[in-house]
Amino acid sequence: METRTETGMKITTAMVLAAGFGKRMRPLTDTTPKPLVPVLGKPMLDTILDKLKASGFDRIVVNAFYLKDQIRDFLENKDDSALIYSEENSILETGGGVTFALPKLGDKPFVVVNGDVCWLDAVEPALQRLVDHWDADKMDALLLLQPTSRAVGYEGSGDFTMNSDGCLARRGGSDNAPFVYAGIQILHPKLFQDVPDGAFSLNYVFDKALAKGRLCGLEHDGEWFHVGTPEGLEEVEGILRNKVQPSPSSDSRVS
Repeated sequence: METRTETGMKITTAMVLAAGFGKRMRPLTDTTPKPLVPVLGKPMLDTILDKLKASGFDRIVVNAFYLKDQIRDFLENKDDSALIYSEENSILETGGGVTFALPKLGDKPFVVVNGDVCWLDAVEPALQRLVDHWDADKMDALLLLQPTSRAVGYEGSGDFTMNSDGCLARRGGSDNAPFVYAGIQILHPKLFQDVPDGAFSLNYVFDKALAKGRLCGLEHDGEWFHVGTPEGLEEVEGILRNKVQPSPSSDSRVS
């Protein structure tokens, strides 16, 4: 499956963010990095990589800091030249991690996926829909969004509002927002010019795009699950168990 923008340019590079501590998932993450915590027996990172490969991504950078040897060994055991390891010597947060990996990502737009995101696709894979929706003429960042009302396990107030053109605004002082950021996005590398040194959040580059009216969103048309705590993981697995029949050797739709 090819992943192309509306102008015909292929997007085949992605990054998976797998460096965080996963503190709310303790004690599971005391000894296992959160992206390697299994959902229905399969590590979340494993399923994310399967989905990226199935959607045509042939260069996938995975960063690591906390328990990084486990992430490195996991990637090495796959013996896949498409997988590129980005080791961090200090915690750089999401924005700093992408900035550090830019030499490996190149100078074209790329997909970034949180290493602990869990979702089900609808008819068309969400990654494919996101790439098909990318429009470099109007966007510097394109975020996959889940309606807050359909975000399983999510108890927050939402992150964004979205107008009819797909442009986003933050919740601000409102009590609630209709969409929560789903942890999957396309970013243009120019957003990382003149960013802070060291650790910073991707929210910094979101705000850069927002200030120029170039932060856009796409509503996910499938299901999305917030796996934040061991109790939340148990709840999500109970729901998914009735929806999918994963196999360690199969190309599961769960992530």
